[in-house]
Amino acid sequence: MRNQRDLLAIGHTALDYIIQVNEFPLPNSATTINNMRTFHGGAAANVAVVASTLGLESSLVSAVGGDFPGSDYQNHLEKLQINIDDMIIVEEDKTPTAFVLTDENDDQIFYFYWGSATRFKESPVPEDAIMNVQAVHLATGDPTFNCRCGEFARESDKIISFDPGQDLHMYSPQDLLDVLKICDILFGNHHEIGRIMESINMNIDQLRDYGPSIVVETRGRNGSVIYSDEKIQIDAVERDPTDPTGAGDSYRAGFLKPYLEGEPLEYCGKLASAVSSFIVEAEGCQTNVPTLEMAKERMENSLK
Repeated sequence: MRNQRDLLAIGHTALDYIIQVNEFPLPNSATTINNMRTFHGGAAANVAVVASTLGLESSLVSAVGGDFPGSDYQNHLEKLQINIDDMIIVEEDKTPTAFVLTDENDDQIFYFYWGSATRFKESPVPEDAIMNVQAVHLATGDPTFNCRCGEFARESDKIISFDPGQDLHMYSPQDLLDVLKICDILFGNHHEIGRIMESINMNIDQLRDYGPSIVVETRGRNGSVIYSDEKIQIDAVERDPTDPTGAGDSYRAGFLKPYLEGEPLEYCGKLASAVSSFIVEAEGCQTNVPTLEMAKERMENSLK
């Protein structure tokens, strides 16, 4: 029998090509790349890595290619004691790859090669992995697979958080309704939350009545807003950003760590803001992950 763990992240594990440009090119034109590096990424893996570093016992389910076993990425996850026993290995394909272009205004464009992740749809629900955790985080990935995993997690009385991220465009209005109905927390940036409400024709109060009792909307330099029984404004912990990629995923992990321990929502938001402030200080989603003590110290200093 497996040991009970805190958090299971379901969704993408990917290689990230982080590309810096001055401006995005128009169609049929070109632009110069100022810098390009390769990092470990994927929204689900980012959440699992940050959560583990903060002290949660984390598990991860992703569809990865034949290039994953024995890779530096696998070794990295295992060193963090993240349980990857239920990873979906697709030997004949490649691990998903993201190309993230960031301009001088910190606006971003994502190109994503799904590769092995196309097999999510036909994969069985990882029932053992879900049964042996307190909470399940549904990150970027296949809508059908996320819906099936979420339904099993709800039947198993797990806490469920949902963040469709850049894969939001893959969700039909009915897909969104299906997942939102069973989740406890919805995460998204202000663009994504707006598109979700438009897609399902609901305002924030109707959305909360329908499904997630907590909606967390991140707003970059403008902090974040937590919608629950009250509206809670969280200030950003401002740092000089090097690369905003992965800040949202780290915020989710930073929020879930104290939330699963019963802390007030305002505290969860403040710690999440502190955690994400470390990520933007370096290129890559998993490059500058803080410990819990580091995040708490920065949070406390920001309140002075």
